[in-house]
Amino acid sequence: MDRRTVLEAAAIGGLGAASPASAAATESSTRQSSNAERRPHFVNARDGTKLFVQDWGSGRSIVLLSPWALNSDVWGTHIAAFTARGFRCVAPDRRGHGRSEVPTSGYDLDTLADDVASVIEQLDLQQVILVAYSMGASEAVQYLERHGSARISQLVLCAPGTPFLLKTEDNPDGIPPSAAEAQFKAVAHDFPKWIADNEAPFFTPDTIPETRYWIKSMMMSVPLPIVLATLIAPDLRSAISKIRLPTLIIQGDKDASHPLPITGAKTARLIPNCKLVVVEGAPHALILTHRERLLSELLGFIGS
Repeated sequence: MDRRTVLEAAAIGGLGAASPASAAATESSTRQSSNAERRPHFVNARDGTKLFVQDWGSGRSIVLLSPWALNSDVWGTHIAAFTARGFRCVAPDRRGHGRSEVPTSGYDLDTLADDVASVIEQLDLQQVILVAYSMGASEAVQYLERHGSARISQLVLCAPGTPFLLKTEDNPDGIPPSAAEAQFKAVAHDFPKWIADNEAPFFTPDTIPETRYWIKSMMMSVPLPIVLATLIAPDLRSAISKIRLPTLIIQGDKDASHPLPITGAKTARLIPNCKLVVVEGAPHALILTHRERLLSELLGFIGS
């Protein structure tokens, strides 16, 4: 008997074994599902681009913004934890990523911030806890700069690339422009090789192969022009200095992608009402490698 026959037989056997009670339960579940609240899987950006949105749970809203070259699936276990504690989780796929449409333009930070606004406004979210990871932190800051904080109650930045990564006369400890240009060229020349070359410091040594493969596959699914267009964030020092929301920054001291002294630590000093939590030994992928610590700090900050 081949595999297909075995599967078909199992399915037929399962149907044959259904009792009247289980059939009634199935009918009741179907009826409840049909009566459940239906939420849109897509919202329309200002230019008409359809943005895919995960929307789970009920209660106070948490909006989760994803990192560079990754989509909302990276937040899966966090969504499960938050919804189990009575929160509503909204996690969009950035344009050109995941299940969102892939327009040929709109990858500047202003448009990406406006996309966040489209999600929050079209779902009419209020008192939002805005949680942003890596590049998502730049989008969160630019959203606040362009749209204000009327709909936001608290801000959480995980391993942010803010306030400004490049070295300039007034930012002397930043990354030299020549190094940033070399990285851009390496990504453009061979993105899979660049990912492989930078894999080790991104994770912890005990990160399992399946997690590594999942993240790398997600990154390589993004079209290269979009990867390059979103690689370097602009100077956000001025925008960050205007933030007055209660803010939590959580970052590892082994973050090779966004070194703590020039990113999270600097960002924290620019925000008056900010708490900086440094996770010892955590790399840039701390939302995966140190998930329980992240959830504990975040829930303690926002109140569970």
